[in-house]
Amino acid sequence: MAPLPESIAALSALTGSLPEHGLHADEVVKLLSEVAGPATVASAGGRYFGFVIGGSVPAALGAAWLVSAWDQNAGLRVSSPAAVVLEDIALGWVVEALCLPASTSGALVTGATMANFTCLAAARHAILERVGWEVESKGLFGAPPIKVVVGEEVHSTLLKALALLGLGRDRVIRVPVDSQGRMRADTLPPFDDRTIVCLQAGNVNTGAFDPAASICPIARAAGAWVHIDGAFGIWAAVSPKFRHLTEGCELADSWATDAHKWPNTGYDCGVALVREPAHLAGAMSISAAYFATQKEREPMHYSPEASRRARGIELWAALRSLGRDGLADLVERTCRHARRFAEGLSAAGFTILNDVVINQVLVAMDEDQLARIQMEGTCWCGGTVWQGHRAMRISVSSWATTEADVERTLAAMIMSANVQRP
Repeated sequence: MAPLPESIAALSALTGSLPEHGLHADEVVKLLSEVAGPATVASAGGRYFGFVIGGSVPAALGAAWLVSAWDQNAGLRVSSPAAVVLEDIALGWVVEALCLPASTSGALVTGATMANFTCLAAARHAILERVGWEVESKGLFGAPPIKVVVGEEVHSTLLKALALLGLGRDRVIRVPVDSQGRMRADTLPPFDDRTIVCLQAGNVNTGAFDPAASICPIARAAGAWVHIDGAFGIWAAVSPKFRHLTEGCELADSWATDAHKWPNTGYDCGVALVREPAHLAGAMSISAAYFATQKEREPMHYSPEASRRARGIELWAALRSLGRDGLADLVERTCRHARRFAEGLSAAGFTILNDVVINQVLVAMDEDQLARIQMEGTCWCGGTVWQGHRAMRISVSSWATTEADVERTLAAMIMSANVQRP
């Protein structure tokens, strides 16, 4: 699953100064295939369970080839009508699938980090606009302070987004969490209309959901902005079996997620969604004399980027190929595989640290055991430290994972982890 050390070392053949003379395109591609190919990670396969990385469904892969061949700039309708129209459609489908308010619109970005950044920029704009402060023109120097509330197990990418926005990683108010990493609604600080409350739909270690149905009404009553970091977990809303986990998320003001996780588009495709699109446009719009704009939504006015890859085409293809039933099946099938991992490893004597609510499984394991599993080569899982426990984290996210993959992986994990060092 991971490349061999000698394959990684062979990449040195691609270094050196820029050559004086070019190489024919066929030779360039051949060189990449022969030298770089063996140093890639088999993360598109059915036995890769690291970092919540999904595979790419065939329709999305085919669309990616077209996107690269067409080489469209999806920033403006005039630069690519097809790219923008398909992005509009795909965003609308995401809003429907996630059961979000009909007014919601947004932008496609690189991933959840930028989706959080984009949504929180809209939140910053909306909150300061209420008090007459134009943050996009005046900046934060002298601006009224904004209070940011997060859970104790907030994801690091959300903190990075806050840092990029000038709201600070360390100025946040951290709410205690329970044994599964969920924010405790009984320990919330006071909210007001200058507060951003950041909830998680899917803890990256346990898969647990913050209690949005309890917290969102309190926040909305105080005039606070609620943001949902739902990098993968928010997609539980597509499944009748797991939709209850997202109860209350529809009451938020913004949502960030990844399409290259559960919907299984290729990298990269993040989705930033905002209930009131005007707040997003207020934070992101750009003007120049040569930008001819139309009355319809122009992506560059809702995204941090102007020039942008036509990600919407791949997202459209993935969603069109899956449909509602395919999306639900993808979520339910991968969650079923996760439960099988937990059952099989528990029966073999391993301790499962979390309640397996969706696709994340935490297995108590020391570094040597994890290293043996990784080196054996049947699968790849990452390690983590969660609430004081060293663990192996299994994240089942790919359409390509089969029951046979799970059983083969279970056997390899149990054998490798139980091998005693000489």
